[in-house]
Amino acid sequence: MIITKAGRRMFPAMRVKISGLDPHQQYYIAMDIVPVDNKRYRYVYHSSKWMVAGNADSPVPPRVYIHPDSPASGETWMRQVISFDKLKLTNNELDDQGHIILHSMHKYQPRVHVIRKDCGDDLSPIKPVPSGEGVKAFSFPETVFTTVTAYQNQQITRLKIDRNPFAKGFRDSGRNRMGLEALVESYAFWRPSLRTLTFEDIPGIPKQGCRDLKTGCIFSKLDNLVSRQTKP
Repeated sequence: MIITKAGRRMFPAMRVKISGLDPHQQYYIAMDIVPVDNKRYRYVYHSSKWMVAGNADSPVPPRVYIHPDSPASGETWMRQVISFDKLKLTNNELDDQGHIILHSMHKYQPRVHVIRKDCGDDLSPIKPVPSGEGVKAFSFPETVFTTVTAYQNQQITRLKIDRNPFAKGFRDSGRNRMGLEALVESYAFWRPSLRTLTFEDIPGIPKQGCRDLKTGCIFSKLDNLVSRQTKP
């Protein structure tokens, strides 16, 4: 995942669908991104693999992206796909634009938080997400990604340029659609299955059976998909 000083939108963007909320209750939806481990990584070109390169850099200031539709009723959240496409990542530790601050060459896990409004008094873009009753966090292993300031794999570069709506300036409409382009074309017809997790009722909501939260996100798995097709 690319990060820049000015801030770069995540691509693919995180998109989730939630069910099981109280339709009449008000909720905040927020996202933070936490380190997977305490390691720093490097990309080994001859083997097309990420390898541990040492200990992680010092922790960065906590940042939380609060979805701009927050707060909203459970009914509102449940009838739409919730997209975090406006969230931006930066490696500028002095950032004052509200972007999520991350270190390059580290692995991270996005987390989605569902917070009852009456439990969100301490919710802030520059503080850790509050915990306790009325707050639930969800994460998906397939959304783990590695941060970079430049893509380490040429196939990933082409794949993202062809599929990212914000990369139109990099596209060459006259190029020969062979090799990697064929891979990209086949990727267009591949759709990951929705990931389903069951979770306990949020405190204060009557129990109505099993709840689920689904996502169709893909992140670092793209590296493995491409590297299996052809090594750089």
